[in-house]
Parts: sequence; structure tokens; C-alpha cells
Amino acid sequence: QMRFVESGGEWVQPGGSLRLSCTASGFTLRGHAQGWFRQAPGKRREGVACIISDGTPFYIDSVKGRFTISRDSDKETVWLEMNSVEPDDSGIYHCALDVCWDDGSEYHNWGQGTQVTVSS
Repeated sequence: QMRFVESGGEWVQPGGSLRLSCTASGFTLRGHAQGWFRQAPGKRREGVACIISDGTPFYIDSVKGRFTISRDSDKETVWLEMNSVEPDDSGIYHCALDVCWDDGSEYHNWGQGTQVTVSS
């Protein structure tokens, strides 16, 4: 079964930094785009960052300049560097294959995700 294994989430104070990772299990990243999504309690899942097959990154406006998405295809891993984090960045973070934006409702291979909590 294809799935991502996400890790790296933890509690962090506002203004702090985190690095999340997603490792592919049962499939390859090569030739595909990968999206990072997050979901806070009572909120819909939203796409926050995407890296397409040629390595070009894209971000929603609220994280632009603070988050960086990258990929190591040899390790089948996607990274999300989170800097200057804000409370609104809190949520469970997931990766998706070839789905980048909106709520990712068309994706059906969500992994366990990793929890990010930003608070003082």
C-alpha cells in the first residue's frame, strides 16, 4: 500500500522553527509532485506547500517566505522547513502525491501525519 510516513512535528514557541519530513513507502517520488497539507481542530485541511516534478516550489501566501519545501528523490523524502512559526501554523501535517492545493479531498492515501503545536 502506498503511503507517506510523516515525522518531525512537536511543540514549538511562536517564532521558532521546525523541520518536517515525509518518506515514501511503497512508491517513488520520481516524476511526481508532492504537497504538504495541514488540518487544525475544527478546520478543513488546507494545502500549504507543493514541489512539482522539476523541483519548483509553490506556497500559499500565508507561509511564503517562512516555509521551504524540498525533496531528496534518492531518499524518497520530502522536507518542510518551518521558520518564524505562528499559532495558526498549528495542526496535523500530511504529505500527498500529485495533490497540492485546496483541501486534498481527492487524495485517499493519507498517512498518520505529524502534529505541530505552536503556542507560548
